[in-house]
Amino acid sequence: MILNLLLCLLQQIQFAEEKQEFSRFPIKAGRRSLSRSISQSSTDSYSSAASYTDSSDDETSPRDKTQINSKGTSDFCVKNIKQAEFGRHEIEIAEQEMSALISLRKRALGEKPLAGAKIVGCTHITAQTAVLIETLVALGAQCRWSACNIYSTQNEVAAALAEAGVAVFAWKGESEDDFWWCIDRCINMQGWQPNMILDDGGDLTHWVYKKYPSIFKKIRGIVEESVTGVHRLYQLSKAGKLCVPAMNVNDSVTKQKFDNLYCCRESILDGLKRTTDVMFGGKQVVVCGYGEVGKGCCAALKALGAIVYVTEIDPICALQACMDGFRVVKLNEVIRVVDMVITCTGNKNVVTRDQLDRLKNGCIVCNMGHSNTEIDVASLRTPELTWERVRSQVDHVIWPDGKRVLLLAEGRLLNLSCSTVPTFVLSITATTQALALIELYNAPEGRYKQDVYLLPKKMVTYNVKLVTIIYPFLYLGNFTGANLG
Repeated sequence: MILNLLLCLLQQIQFAEEKQEFSRFPIKAGRRSLSRSISQSSTDSYSSAASYTDSSDDETSPRDKTQINSKGTSDFCVKNIKQAEFGRHEIEIAEQEMSALISLRKRALGEKPLAGAKIVGCTHITAQTAVLIETLVALGAQCRWSACNIYSTQNEVAAALAEAGVAVFAWKGESEDDFWWCIDRCINMQGWQPNMILDDGGDLTHWVYKKYPSIFKKIRGIVEESVTGVHRLYQLSKAGKLCVPAMNVNDSVTKQKFDNLYCCRESILDGLKRTTDVMFGGKQVVVCGYGEVGKGCCAALKALGAIVYVTEIDPICALQACMDGFRVVKLNEVIRVVDMVITCTGNKNVVTRDQLDRLKNGCIVCNMGHSNTEIDVASLRTPELTWERVRSQVDHVIWPDGKRVLLLAEGRLLNLSCSTVPTFVLSITATTQALALIELYNAPEGRYKQDVYLLPKKMVTYNVKLVTIIYPFLYLGNFTGANLG
């Protein structure tokens, strides 16, 4: 008994000493610092393709700054040119996984197939895109670049490109006005006129048609990556307003069967985890669209135990979803019970305000298509609804009855806005884009009319051969374009 009392007394004395030692430190400040550190590590550091800095670091608009790179030029507009060294490291890491593009750069370096090309581009500005841009420059092109998404730019990568001499106008967190200003700065440069367009979504092409239609007299071709942009090109072609040949990269075998499928299969989970920390097992999820993007998303969610529903208007894709083990439904049948709504269609108003009103409390809503119009986000900006920013790229939209819906990236592309994407798969798409530019730029007059084309099969084959360089164990036998079927 006495021994037990002595032990208790010693423990109380030890606890009192530890408490006194702990009280020497500023508890309140320490806790605030820890909380801020956790918050930053879970949002800022990992949002928008793992950018080193969040757009909130400096509230001053890059448009209001005067920045000069080490070469003494200022023909760019980025968040902070001092981040260039970090961006260069990101690009070097990406190069390790982009074997196809690096192989193309090395093989065509001596020929300079893009010598004299003046390419204006509007794509996501990430480390992977930077490797593409620098490959185009190495092959002889002059490039001016802006971002196709206001949230996907890696600030440090944009800085690295500006430091290398590329005229880049982009930063994470642009406003709508900034977005169009950056595109205009790329096009409207005194003494410089583009002769090629590389677009992702069709906004650049739209702006040229709207503001500078005379430029098309010297444009040799347009290369478009996304389904949204391709739809816009076909609309122009149908209306007889397409002035130049255009290459549809989105529907090429290498884009559809690799980037759209495998890239989204891996990045959908990454984006959802980083923004919401959600557990997928047992969750009811509806995926709108069962194209290649939808297939990738559904496969990933199913593998982690989610109960997946699919909505699809194309009977062939709907049958595929059914045969893959998913229940094909109408959105209105499940809108009240699902825990997540994911759009993957490339269309607009897929999820309407009426359907958003019927979602249950805590439902997560996001988009994996290119355009931010798949979810009717504009209808949510009304006085009766309250928006509350809870994390970077995560908003609570609060209804009058207290219901909260989690909207990710304001309805914009989830994976590139909130996480990262697999570099290797992007290398295949980037190589397809580069080959399409080379083909259109060097094609003899008359080969391509004012219409939309797919990349010639011989070039698709060449792309796949470049990819397989890193797979020495892959036996292709007598590999020809016919094998791509």
